[in-house]
Amino acid sequence: MNINRFLFFTLIVWSALRAMALDVQWMSSTDKHRWQPRTDITVTDFKQDEVNDVIVTRYREQQMMGFGGCFGELGWDALLLLGDSMRQQVLRQLFDCRQGLGLTFCRTPIGANDFARDYYSLNDHDGDFKMRHFSIDRDRSGLIPYIKAALAINPDLQLWACPWTPPTWMKVNHHYATKAGQDNGYPGPDMKHGQDQFVLKDKYLKAYATYFSKYLTAYKREGINIQMIMFQNEPYTINIWPNCSWSPQGTKLFLGKYLGPKLKKDHPGVQMWYGTMNTDNLDEVLQVVDDPVVGKYVKGAGFQWEGKDIVRPMRRKFPQMPLMCTENECGSGTNDWAAAEHTLDMVKAYIDAGVNAYMYFNMVLKDKGTSSWGWDQNTLVVVNSNDRTVTYTPEFWLMKHLSHYVHPGAYKLKTMGNDETMLAFNNPDGATVVVVANKRDHAREMKIAVDCQVLHVKLDPHSFNTFTIK
Repeated sequence: MNINRFLFFTLIVWSALRAMALDVQWMSSTDKHRWQPRTDITVTDFKQDEVNDVIVTRYREQQMMGFGGCFGELGWDALLLLGDSMRQQVLRQLFDCRQGLGLTFCRTPIGANDFARDYYSLNDHDGDFKMRHFSIDRDRSGLIPYIKAALAINPDLQLWACPWTPPTWMKVNHHYATKAGQDNGYPGPDMKHGQDQFVLKDKYLKAYATYFSKYLTAYKREGINIQMIMFQNEPYTINIWPNCSWSPQGTKLFLGKYLGPKLKKDHPGVQMWYGTMNTDNLDEVLQVVDDPVVGKYVKGAGFQWEGKDIVRPMRRKFPQMPLMCTENECGSGTNDWAAAEHTLDMVKAYIDAGVNAYMYFNMVLKDKGTSSWGWDQNTLVVVNSNDRTVTYTPEFWLMKHLSHYVHPGAYKLKTMGNDETMLAFNNPDGATVVVVANKRDHAREMKIAVDCQVLHVKLDPHSFNTFTIK
């Protein structure tokens, strides 16, 4: 049946049903008044000849896996500036499902990312192909206590891991970066898009697959189970911080012949996803995912930055494959309301295109959120290093309007209408969650049809709003 005919038929059936009173809870946030319950809402029966701004249907689209962020050394260092009580309060606001964001599916780097204290890998011993010197000792000073603190609050937190760079001795330029700058010691020449920076020889590829396997084993011994890995953060990035460029051909070789079989043998319960892809060239992605050998091992795909433009065709081609936004666009350290509205645009674009999970990047940073390589970025929580105070940024409140209410296992619901800021979900407990913003400079009156009834609301200027309907 054509989807539009199905939706029309569904509405006719609903309109014939006896309307029952809805239990509606409304939470609203503006830049000045955050997380405020609202009661000024009118509910009327649905009428077929009435024009509504948006109709929330019962047509289910993709199932949601969760919302999350990325652990990083600089995040833990910022948290260590706080006293024990304040640190626990911040962690509860991030991971507690009852009072906080309730983040449920988070990312951690394998070795250094751009928010590590400096470059490192888990084996910087040149030529150690047997991985005898592999060690996670460095992680015990930052990443591991950060993750364990989160797990203590939410033991059901799911984790996935991804390297920004292999050890430098495995790379053709013997350096963590692909571009010179910020006194990173890389003399050049800069790598090029689609160029393999990894040494594509058997002993290097085999050693790198072992590197991943040892990482998973070492973290498991720490009581941290990693559910899923991706092979590389942004293989098409050419930049001054830790990264590594790969071609589709090099990627196919590593995933299909080395990493996929190694994980299947050593860690059959850990999924291998393809990502994190920062290309808008669909053919480059399909060269890998459509490969019959690689396809046996790839269980999902992750996209960020330029990758957002090919999520929709990926969803059409692989309707059952889990997809993820692996990194929020990071901003420039402004931490203002405009940045939060931009993030909402990204969340909606990715979820409308079909992703099952959405990852913010840094959860906590100090001061301007400056990376070790000189980039100021936005964050959910800012720690002021001078007076040890904490600020929850507008993006924190935006993410709370989503992750606090939309639970793992929820289904995205199709909406009918033309609202550029609305998302709707059906939670496992049966509740309907509607998230909508008003990005205008003036108040906006809306009529939102849900089931057999219509919510009449007036949204404050520049506000985020969540309606929970039972």
